[in-house]
Amino acid sequence: MATWRVGPATATAIVLAALTGSCGDRPAGIRSTGDEPQSLPAAASEIFREAAAESGLGFVHFNGMSGEKYSHEALGGGVALLDYDNDGDLDVYLVQGAMQGRGKTIEDALFPPRHPLPLTDRLYRNDLELRADGGRVLQFTDVTDRAGFAAHGYGMGVAAGDVDNDGWIDLYVTNFGSNQLWRNRGDGTFGDITAASGTDDRRWSVAAALFDYDRDGWLDLYVGNYVAFTTDTNKLCRFETGLITYCGPLSYPPEPDRLFRNRGDGTFEDATALIRGAPAAGTLGVVTGDFNDDGWLDFYVANDALPNHLWLNEGDGSFREEALLAGVAVNMQGDSEGSMGVTAGDFDNDGDEDLFMTHIDRETNTVYVNDGTAYFVDSSVGTGLGTPSHNFTGFGTSWLDFDNDGWLDVMVVNGSVYDLEPLVLLGDSYALHQTNLLFRNLGGAFEEITDRAGSVFELSEVSRGLAVGDLDNDGYLDAVQANNNGPVRLLINVGDRGNGWLAVQALGRQPARPMLGAVVQVDLDGRSLRRWVRRDGSYASARDPRAHFGLGENRKLRSLRVRWPEGGATRWMAVPEGRQLTVRQRDRAGSGR
Repeated sequence: MATWRVGPATATAIVLAALTGSCGDRPAGIRSTGDEPQSLPAAASEIFREAAAESGLGFVHFNGMSGEKYSHEALGGGVALLDYDNDGDLDVYLVQGAMQGRGKTIEDALFPPRHPLPLTDRLYRNDLELRADGGRVLQFTDVTDRAGFAAHGYGMGVAAGDVDNDGWIDLYVTNFGSNQLWRNRGDGTFGDITAASGTDDRRWSVAAALFDYDRDGWLDLYVGNYVAFTTDTNKLCRFETGLITYCGPLSYPPEPDRLFRNRGDGTFEDATALIRGAPAAGTLGVVTGDFNDDGWLDFYVANDALPNHLWLNEGDGSFREEALLAGVAVNMQGDSEGSMGVTAGDFDNDGDEDLFMTHIDRETNTVYVNDGTAYFVDSSVGTGLGTPSHNFTGFGTSWLDFDNDGWLDVMVVNGSVYDLEPLVLLGDSYALHQTNLLFRNLGGAFEEITDRAGSVFELSEVSRGLAVGDLDNDGYLDAVQANNNGPVRLLINVGDRGNGWLAVQALGRQPARPMLGAVVQVDLDGRSLRRWVRRDGSYASARDPRAHFGLGENRKLRSLRVRWPEGGATRWMAVPEGRQLTVRQRDRAGSGR
């Protein structure tokens, strides 16, 4: 009988404290740019403030916990940030759970839902108010009903992108069961086009990504499936102490993922044959990127307890699986890990995308440093990102420059998958609450600053999805955190250290849509910074697609360059800082707002 790896410390602890790791020296292979971050005062005021309830973001997740120990109850869902109404600010989509099992009704839940019935995914419109005195007031309005959503499945994740090239962002929602593709009609409403588009998958899907792998101008779809579990095949698993708990991923056969190619006529064809050659492995995370810098989008898949996959795009309509040779299939000890979330970004400012992954407790999180050709080195210890995560189970994560100093920091949201019911109940949760983590980049190595991040980081919850974006358009990155069987959290960045910044919305030719996969580079005095236009990554979530640059004290922007995903590049001179800048593929000069 399969069990989670549960030891005495895990089975008895109620709240686990983070280990404080030393950032140490810059690890081998990370080059200094000569522009080091400023020091962060020890007595700095809080960086993030929790503002969900006051802003109208009143969503509460329900996992349907019935006492049957159904595996999907232990995971939880994600969140998407998208500008669905094209008014210039980010709206929020949150996936909801449901009651599951034969003959089960919502009254059978051990803890009844705290969100009003009927339960469904929710869309919240951002009604950002810009005051005459320069102040900003965030206010969200629940527009689910008027938008026409009828998403009553057991929600897991969400991907966002313009699949029909009409200039409006659509949504693909993954479920424990049939998935849904929602087309944005452009009038404030959405229509379910799953059947017509041919994009359904009735297995347990979690991660999904929209990206143009063949550079034909149409977003294709990757769907990451987890394991072959149903409520009818539920198994009985136990702790080492004999107490019944949720079964781990190796208790069930992993399901194969799927790749859909967008035909450009409203339908997709199954292109999964392009990624056959690696075994199914229980996908929980996926992130796209041009990891070998050849102009074609690749993707990296985070698997739970089995080796991860790196699919490199051959540029001829095919992929090759390269994770083992590239050094990202397993960790430095050669062990597969319980990978949950993944994020890609250039944290060492050397011009290529590195990978950061979250894992189950006692494994530590992992950072893989890219040499620019899609060969990676596990630098978890040297960067200081490994040790502090040892007692945490990480899910959603993101690189983000929270202080705008020009170096990507890391946020991780945590929550155990171990069952707590036989031990002690905390509120209405079945699982071990954990606090979240924030790490500041010191120029290629990190210090944990969770204790200075704000009171929201003192909350002990079961966190899952995380989406990062500038929700109030003030130039500082915020975040939305989805909790399993708990309330959503809105983390507003209130830290202002006077650093320069620039946010770039890279749009294509008509219709104007975010060009996912574009590479945006800003040239400063003495250095250049690169950011990639993406929505995917984290755990089951979709982020702000704008390329965000912290500039530190260096406010002189010499130029801005965008390499477009379909080929070619455009350069702009005399770029202003401290603003949201919109550039279009056909432009000779950028337009800002």
